Amino acid sequence: MTADNWDEIRTAYHVARLGTVSGAAEVLGVHHATVIRHIDALEARLGAKLFQRHARGYTATEAGVDLMQVAQATDDQLTQLAGRIKGRGAEVTGELVVTSLSGMAGQLTPVLVAFRDLHPDLTVRFLTGERLFRLEYGEAHVAIRAGSAPGQPDNVVQPLIKLPITLYASKGYIERFGMPEGEGALADHRFVAQDDEASRAPFYRWMRATVPSGNIVYRASEDHTLIEAVLAGAGIGFLSVFEARRHPDLVQVFPPREEWTAPTWIVTHVDLHRTAKVQAFLAFLKDAAKSWDQL
Repeated sequence: MTADNWDEIRTAYHVARLGTVSGAAEVLGVHHATVIRHIDALEARLGAKLFQRHARGYTATEAGVDLMQVAQATDDQLTQLAGRIKGRGAEVTGELVVTSLSGMAGQLTPVLVAFRDLHPDLTVRFLTGERLFRLEYGEAHVAIRAGSAPGQPDNVVQPLIKLPITLYASKGYIERFGMPEGEGALADHRFVAQDDEASRAPFYRWMRATVPSGNIVYRASEDHTLIEAVLAGAGIGFLSVFEARRHPDLVQVFPPREEWTAPTWIVTHVDLHRTAKVQAFLAFLKDAAKSWDQL
């Protein structure tokens, strides 16, 4: 059925329901000549008379009654569909797709679980890694990104928190190699770092400028594998303070520095930003983030 066919069928439905061309024209908001043209075109297409014309108006023929029943069922289904779509927009249901660096999973996972508990008809998909999922193609509803503010067009960008970052080592590493006494002692230690040697993260820029490259003995591509390497004693590495607090075997080597801090951002696409699902999650996330610096 094309859009034109449906216009003609809908017109015939209202003529059969109301019995007059003028009544159908008023309901449809069209000129009475349009109603007559639709009826004539539909009858010609079907090769059957749909109405008996008389002084009092139009009476459906047997073929017209059949058409009216089909049209009414279709109209009812479209009305129900419109209602479901409208209602769904006001509910927190379906899928919520959130993406972030894997290093923030420790903070975000409890938030996502608690949010899903509040909305049992919701399915959460949490996508982590270095890849930037394209919000403009609907790959995610919400992205949590770190570093400088994202500048993609058509995105809504809001600050979340400043992520305190510093150097940590395992207790086993400290027992073997000792605690560095200031930056001057770093040349005597081993380090763990991102595999991307061109990383723009401020703390890795500092590491490249301060630590001899030969001392970086273990590299990995994902945050969670870097954490595992530090825990296993491979070397000293950068972790967020929030993540390190989840691992009692870690020892803070230096206090956090402002120059290492990573600002984080909530990013949504303008087309989805105002949906009930996204707005509900953003409010929940921002409220949860207020307590993160108190952990």
